[in-house]
Amino acid sequence: MKVSRIHHVAIICSNYEVSKKFYTEILGFSIIKETFRDARNSYKLDLRVGENDQIELFSFPQPPQRVSNPEACGLRHLSFEVDNVEKSVRYLKSKGVEVEDIRIDEITDKRFTFFKDPDDLPLEIYEN
Repeated sequence: MKVSRIHHVAIICSNYEVSKKFYTEILGFSIIKETFRDARNSYKLDLRVGENDQIELFSFPQPPQRVSNPEACGLRHLSFEVDNVEKSVRYLKSKGVEVEDIRIDEITDKRFTFFKDPDDLPLEIYEN
């Protein structure tokens, strides 16, 4: 098997409208397609991230809580590449998003920091 790239990342949210607004209006991801699935009483929102990347945002009635601390077993966090971490932090803070202090990756010497989506999913911005 040869994997060519990651096709998408799927996220389940607890409040569809709040998360849709966060990912489209605050993070600026564009909508590819929005689908309501009657059989599941659920939305599926396909979002464009950058040129080729996608996030699938799902809503389900009463989804179970999941541990989201970065050191919990499983998916650690989702990282987005940005041109300027400081500028991105100022923008996120202007939108009311709490952002951790900027750190330096000791291996790459690149700047990065973390923030959370409306469901406390840890997100990272990493300077290119």
